[in-house]
Amino acid sequence: MYIDKYWGNYIGGTDDSLTLLGYLLEKGKEELSLEEIFSDLGLDKQDWDFRSTEEVSFTDSEGMEYDFYYAIDLITDLAALILECSVNGYLSPGELMGDDDELKVSITLTDDEKTALNDALLDFINNPLEYDLHEMMDDDEMREMAEECEELRSELF
Repeated sequence: MYIDKYWGNYIGGTDDSLTLLGYLLEKGKEELSLEEIFSDLGLDKQDWDFRSTEEVSFTDSEGMEYDFYYAIDLITDLAALILECSVNGYLSPGELMGDDDELKVSITLTDDEKTALNDALLDFINNPLEYDLHEMMDDDEMREMAEECEELRSELF
């Protein structure tokens, strides 16, 4: 996959990443809008401010609820997944999980969402130490993640 160069460390390497991929597989749709993803997970309640995480979760078809710990992790993961879709037309959540599920998903977004996503990534890149994720990572790790995000953001936009 194109995003292999990003996926697996700061981006795509967290429990939240696996939960996001599980969500995509659970949806079972070949096309998902960013609006639907935000609505399903509760990211829409954050009004594009991801410095602290409100209640972000999803409930699967068996009634199990899965919480996401850090909204910014979801945003960076979604940005990588959207980059994969822009390069290849789709992403394969199963492949990213090391699973043999063959679902191919395309994430779509509006021009306004593209602008908002770019702005959200820029805010993290410029202010990484102000995010709640900082409670789990030291200053240097946060700055390294911000640098990786800048590479991803510049490629995506």
